[in-house]
Amino acid sequence: MTVTTEGLNVSGPSRRVSDAVELLSSMRFAISLLTVICIASVIGTVLKQHEPMSNYVNQFGPFWSEVFARFSLYSVYSAWWFLLILAFLVLSTSLCIVRNTPKILADFKAYKENIREQSLKAFGHRAESTLDGDAQSEAHRIGQILVESGWKVKLQQRTTAAGDGWMVAAKAGAANKLGYLAAHSAIVLVCIGGLLDGDLVVRAQMWFNDKSVFTGGGLISDVPDQHRLPLNNPTFRGNLLVTEGGNAHVAILTQPTGVLLQELPFSVELKKFVVEYYSTGMPKLFASDIVIHDKATGETKEARVEVNHPVKYKGVELFQSSFDDGGSSIQLQAWPMASNTKPFKLDGVIGGSTPLTNGTERMTIEFTGLRVINVENFADSSASGASGADVRAVDLRHSIESRLGAANKTPTEKVLRNIGPSFSYKLRDASGQATEFNNYMLPVDVDGTRMFLLGQRESAGVPFRYLRIPADEHDSLDGWFRLRAALADPALRNQAVQRYAATAVEPGRPELVEALTLSAQRAIALFAGVDPSMHQSGQGGSPRGGLQAVSQFMETNVPEADREKASEVLVRILNGVLLELHQLARDKAGLPPLPQNDALRAFMTQSVLSLSDAFFYTAPMTFVMQDFKQVQASVFQVSRAPGKTIVYIGCFFLILGVFAMLYVRERRVWVWLAPGNQAEQEKGLATGTQATLALSTNRKTMEADKEFETLKSRLLLLPQ
Repeated sequence: MTVTTEGLNVSGPSRRVSDAVELLSSMRFAISLLTVICIASVIGTVLKQHEPMSNYVNQFGPFWSEVFARFSLYSVYSAWWFLLILAFLVLSTSLCIVRNTPKILADFKAYKENIREQSLKAFGHRAESTLDGDAQSEAHRIGQILVESGWKVKLQQRTTAAGDGWMVAAKAGAANKLGYLAAHSAIVLVCIGGLLDGDLVVRAQMWFNDKSVFTGGGLISDVPDQHRLPLNNPTFRGNLLVTEGGNAHVAILTQPTGVLLQELPFSVELKKFVVEYYSTGMPKLFASDIVIHDKATGETKEARVEVNHPVKYKGVELFQSSFDDGGSSIQLQAWPMASNTKPFKLDGVIGGSTPLTNGTERMTIEFTGLRVINVENFADSSASGASGADVRAVDLRHSIESRLGAANKTPTEKVLRNIGPSFSYKLRDASGQATEFNNYMLPVDVDGTRMFLLGQRESAGVPFRYLRIPADEHDSLDGWFRLRAALADPALRNQAVQRYAATAVEPGRPELVEALTLSAQRAIALFAGVDPSMHQSGQGGSPRGGLQAVSQFMETNVPEADREKASEVLVRILNGVLLELHQLARDKAGLPPLPQNDALRAFMTQSVLSLSDAFFYTAPMTFVMQDFKQVQASVFQVSRAPGKTIVYIGCFFLILGVFAMLYVRERRVWVWLAPGNQAEQEKGLATGTQATLALSTNRKTMEADKEFETLKSRLLLLPQ
């Protein structure tokens, strides 16, 4: 049997109907649909599905994000056109099976023993020989050999002019034809299972049961019934979030334009959520200890849900999908980044928000996340050795061994360290624009100096930029913020300049004191961002302050030949004034002055850098977490999937079908046994039986050539 790409030819009332049936049942149409599904699946794999629309706008822009949304590329597998293609593929493949099944079954039963002797001479594998026995005995001998070798044999006796001849027809590997039916049936079953477990049933309820997508907010209990699917919904797949100590019984089904609610026949209580980490900080285990409460019977069942170990109850499976914050409470300390704000304390709950006011400026802080463990790599890439330019510093043995061995071996060893909790929040202004922040609770040891890391970014598509603030002698932020407040105080700045000029110049030289005072006032004014010349000469792009303003001033007012020397002098003056300013701030706070040692010098060096970088920190205040109480939540994926069993059966048939078509060779053997020449038989000459052997196979392989040589030797008694 030859499988063609043509479809069913039916005699319909019109030519268009006949052509449509032929197209739908043709193999070329099914292959085209499979190609489109593969392309759509690639899009659904590359493009993240079911993300917030704002993420797509940031990634593709407003125009293309809207175009992609029109074609439902953000939810490919539930798009109407994808489901329609699956439905047509089911129809087309089913018609292909209907068209070819009768032919395959007929060919499966046929031995084709009526083939003519002349036709055997046209086969590629053929051989002739003369056998000693008569045709009937040789036919039975050959048939017995083939049966013992696993062939199915049929003998046919024919009357010829020379006497009775025998045709031995045998076949093997007929399961190759059944592989075609199994593979195509598998496609139908998998597609049907996909349609049942997809959004088709949910969409049908929206079309015919007056169900609609909910686009509002508020409590789940307040959502109207037209947005809720019935309890006997045969198929669904949604998410269920349960906080520790709480319970939930309504799953949320995400739709492209909103959500639908699915009532469950039971409620899930989360007793404890367990998460374990590798040394790299990656989660090693997600597990939820739950109690299932049956609504109908009141029965309770304790279970543990882990990743890849779901729990099934009343036809509904619960998978461990992820985890989230369940409303952790945090205590914050607000520090001013601008001169017109004051420190204060603030309490919040993750997921909530609090309004803030700063005079006429109104903002809202949104508490977005809490992360208790942050494991980072603190390996020093420069510690592996000196430059390879010096041959004495090259360790050839270490260099070779570091690149051999296991694939996970790296030349630089990782130094992993947990740097403590962090929390993230957003500051949203009155116009709705938000800036995201991520601040660490504890100082981090960076290059031998303990620093607080305050992260900021304007959009989710860019990484955080961190302001690094050195910790003072008490491992807190007090020292740095005292210095920043003093920098914004004109009286303290002038006093610090006077003290620096008095101590830096030898007694009895008042003219140098006056000159140094003027230079120090200019340096500290530039650094503090209050020098009037920078605002007058700038064209809207001048730096507000910090080392950037000092550098801009030097480039504008100092000749290039003298710029390097003048910069060193100005920076030295600036450091000295800032040191005096730091001591004055401590004296104002009632603290004793710090001794001149390495710790103070390291603190002042980092403080100068962080004070300069603080001009790029756009928020009027920053928040540092003082304490927290973590409440975790578990996110389950709940599903009722009747099509899963159908898909498993389809996969089983697909494996059988592919194996049968690729590894089972269909072979047919014919041996025509004809009596010898009648004239010679009448003279008493024993001429024996003339035997003609032919082999047919669906694939020409080396195994077929070897098998034919074996058949020649065993059936026709010819040498190999």
